[in-house]
Amino acid sequence: MDLFNNTTDNLENLLHIDGIVNYYGRLLSYQEADIYLDSLLKNIEWKNDEAIIYGKRIITKRKVAWYGDKPFKYTYSKTTKQALPWTIELLELKKIVEKETREKFNSCLLNLYHDGTEGMSWHSDAEQALKKDGAIGSLSLGAERKFSFKHKKTKESVSITLQHGSLFVMKGTTQSNWLHSLPTTKNPCKLRINLTFRTIIER
Repeated sequence: MDLFNNTTDNLENLLHIDGIVNYYGRLLSYQEADIYLDSLLKNIEWKNDEAIIYGKRIITKRKVAWYGDKPFKYTYSKTTKQALPWTIELLELKKIVEKETREKFNSCLLNLYHDGTEGMSWHSDAEQALKKDGAIGSLSLGAERKFSFKHKKTKESVSITLQHGSLFVMKGTTQSNWLHSLPTTKNPCKLRINLTFRTIIER
């Protein structure tokens, strides 16, 4: 018997083929999650996200921030961001996520959704700067929101509801074979912060 059995061995894979997504549920108590939510709102250097679509520069209502071990450059949607130094709160949350997942991360992309009218369209996190098939740990704070996956070939879809203070991890060939999105909703919805811990590979 393995007395040091990794708890991830007992987690269900939400994707039955071509990838791995494990939902850990809530890692933080409601009180802890509320404290971190308030702190991140105040202390993170939030900026409206930008994207270039069909040659036109789009500025979203959704805000983002990019932090890391080094001033890593990260390009997506044809725009480039340079990582800021970790804050105390981010390092604390990074340590919690790494301990639970037994993964190591060197960067974090944060998203701030003010209400249910803001979301994220179908995409995969397969940028060249990211570790191929590496783990991405996604920590949710604030409003509960539905999160969806869609297989690139079969179009099969899977959805989960992300709780306040909860974590899920995408790894393996998930990004190669699946898209994911945060659908908008007409239901009354308060703000949500999503932290996606990642591994940047310096070329």
